[in-house]
Amino acid sequence: MRPTSSHFLLCCCLLLGIGWALPARAEVLLTAKSISVPGVHLQAVTLRLGEDAAGGLRLQLSAEQADVPAMGWRRLGLTLDGNLQRDARLRWILDGDVRLAGAPGGALSDAHVNILLSEAANTLQVDILQGKAHARTALPLDQPTHAQIVLDNLPTGWLQGLLGTVWSGRPTSGRLDAELALDLRDPGLQSSGQFTLTSLGFDTPGGTLAGQGLGGNGRFSLDTTTGPARIDLDASLRGGELLLGPIYAKLPDHPVQLGLHANAQNGAFELSHLRLNDADALQLDGAMAFDAKGTLKTLRLDHLHANFPAAYQRYGEAWLSTLGLHDMRIAGELSGSLDLRADGPRSFAFDTDGLDLADADGRLAIDGLQGGLDWAIDGERPATTLGWRKLQFYRIANGAAQSQWRSRAGMLSLQQPLQVPVLQGQLRIGQLDWRPAAAKGQRLAASLALTGVNMAAFSQAMGWPAFPGTLGGAVPSLRWVDDRFELAGGLSASVFGGFVDITRLSLQQPFGATPVLTGDINLKQLDLAAITSVYDFGGITGPLDGSIEDLRLVNWSPVAFKASLLAGGGGRISQRAVNNLTTVGGGGIAAGLQGAMLKLFKTFGYKRIGLNCTLQGTLCQMSGLESNDGGYTIVEGSGLPRLQVIGHQTQVDWPTLVRRLQDAIHGETPQIR
Repeated sequence: MRPTSSHFLLCCCLLLGIGWALPARAEVLLTAKSISVPGVHLQAVTLRLGEDAAGGLRLQLSAEQADVPAMGWRRLGLTLDGNLQRDARLRWILDGDVRLAGAPGGALSDAHVNILLSEAANTLQVDILQGKAHARTALPLDQPTHAQIVLDNLPTGWLQGLLGTVWSGRPTSGRLDAELALDLRDPGLQSSGQFTLTSLGFDTPGGTLAGQGLGGNGRFSLDTTTGPARIDLDASLRGGELLLGPIYAKLPDHPVQLGLHANAQNGAFELSHLRLNDADALQLDGAMAFDAKGTLKTLRLDHLHANFPAAYQRYGEAWLSTLGLHDMRIAGELSGSLDLRADGPRSFAFDTDGLDLADADGRLAIDGLQGGLDWAIDGERPATTLGWRKLQFYRIANGAAQSQWRSRAGMLSLQQPLQVPVLQGQLRIGQLDWRPAAAKGQRLAASLALTGVNMAAFSQAMGWPAFPGTLGGAVPSLRWVDDRFELAGGLSASVFGGFVDITRLSLQQPFGATPVLTGDINLKQLDLAAITSVYDFGGITGPLDGSIEDLRLVNWSPVAFKASLLAGGGGRISQRAVNNLTTVGGGGIAAGLQGAMLKLFKTFGYKRIGLNCTLQGTLCQMSGLESNDGGYTIVEGSGLPRLQVIGHQTQVDWPTLVRRLQDAIHGETPQIR
């Protein structure tokens, strides 16, 4: 901005040529409707040249409107007030104050100016000082559109007018030192030089390009004369934060090399070449483009090499968090490439000789990842191999495996069935086809088979009590449609002498902040004696059937289901189990069996046990075998003494019911609260 002020002052000095030819004590008043010199246009101009109190010359100039289109300065008010003298070398020297009204960032709002004009040297020199900011400019009188400029401690906000001519962003903080050349053209300008930045901050309306606390130095060139503005930058950055679309960087204290060639027009910004080199963390070469609203249009990384954990800590943490992967632990190296467009990916590839990663939530962990994938939306890519020593998915540990892949016509496919050891059993993926470019509809199709999974190990991984038995099943069709996984077929667990069948499974937003799981569960002939031996609930014998229909878990917590449990074959129930069922149902023992009589028996015969719960939100609608006055039957006794347990609470707060069940299975006496 300061270089532009020199052109204002040059215009003033040209006007003074008339006054310099007049006697020293004469007073000259000139007015002009408008004055134009290359790159500068003044309107409503008044120039006064007269004698000051000490007998010297005083110059006063004002313009109601000053425009410098190439610098983005329009309709600024200008005043200049100073003393004019001629030294022994016949150079004119003007020392005074200059004020611009309305300039971005308060540029030259109250500045001191010293102008030296030498006709013999064909040079105009301008020194401007405002606060801690200092600008020095030199330009030839016969070529007033060219200037050599030195800037010290310039507030970056003063550059907003110039930046606004080529970009929608704006500086928010920081200071600039620079040595540069500036040429005003019609239209536009050309400039190049070297610079040093301190605590730079900037942002854009869309928030996709931003920086804060950036420091560094480098060289630049800017050309706004024809078509889109062209910007070249070769810089060394140190410290601060930088956002370039999906790339968010916390820059280290050591230098990071940044090179770019950019075109900017009407707010749109295209980095046709981008190079970043952080020696111990990340190197990349590529390109990206944003529209006028700041939306990412293209991201192309032709070469990327990352060293972890430094690359994650400085560049990957924010991006992976958007995918639901927080507080990752990553070690190893990764090389790859990426071509991403506004409508989705066009290609990607990666390769690693060894990578370990895990997220803090335990949803994903990989140990010893080796190999890679290579996919493109068109054509065919070479086959790749990807393997690992250990893989954990949602706390389920999987053993070593190696997979073969190939990309054809936009589909990345498993080339042969994949056998994965899991919890003393095996997962067999017979077929897997993935379309990475599919923004909606079916993205993935697979077939799975699970055999021999140890239920005790599975229970331990899930944080449950140890269930005996095995888990297996077949999923002939697993599909990823829109943002959810759908499973045709089902899983069957052989536990407690019976079977638990899981069908109609669907998982929505599996890596989001609130994954949603839905499905149905059927229980067939489970041995109640085996179940109650796992939990300290009290002994019950006999077979159990039931169902949990329309189950819906949000972030793995139930929000809806319709559960029905029935032990219809009769058996024995212990006194403790009677007490726990009574408390869970919020009921009591039916009339005819007194508490004193109950204490005389350790177990009781029963004909049926039934308990139902329909959950909606946080409220559970309770029922049992049949309704009766004031409640519902939970336990229907048989033989003597005849036992009947009645539930009285038909609506129970779900957290309260869970608390009662937890108290019961942990051997505590449930409390009705």
